[in-house]
Amino acid sequence: MKLQPDSLDVQAILGYGPGWVGLGCNGVAEKIGYSIVIGSRGEKFDWHCTRFDQLTEEHFTLLAKTQPELIIFGSGSRLRFPPPGFLRVLMDQRIGFETMDTLAACRTYNVLAGEGRQVIAALLIEPEATEG
Repeated sequence: MKLQPDSLDVQAILGYGPGWVGLGCNGVAEKIGYSIVIGSRGEKFDWHCTRFDQLTEEHFTLLAKTQPELIIFGSGSRLRFPPPGFLRVLMDQRIGFETMDTLAACRTYNVLAGEGRQVIAALLIEPEATEG
């Protein structure tokens, strides 16, 4: 699905589909095929997991280190919530956290980043299903 942000002054999500997400900033676009963390302040790093059940508390501790105002968690192709214990570090630091499927997370990130909010999108990009 193609996503059209109003502005590319900040890192934006240009598209999303099974097994990929498209990122862009200042006219440069790239297609990513793995789970990634991006932020409105230019943060961008691999999120070393390919399935929801691989997530650990350390994944969320890593997010807290970026010290955003809000984290949008894209939980993959469907809505799934991480265990509350994984989020303790975020609560302790008063970092907002919202969970949604990855497509909704992409759209929400673009809106908030476009408003100038200090937001991080942690996007679980699951491998595209293959028929066998």
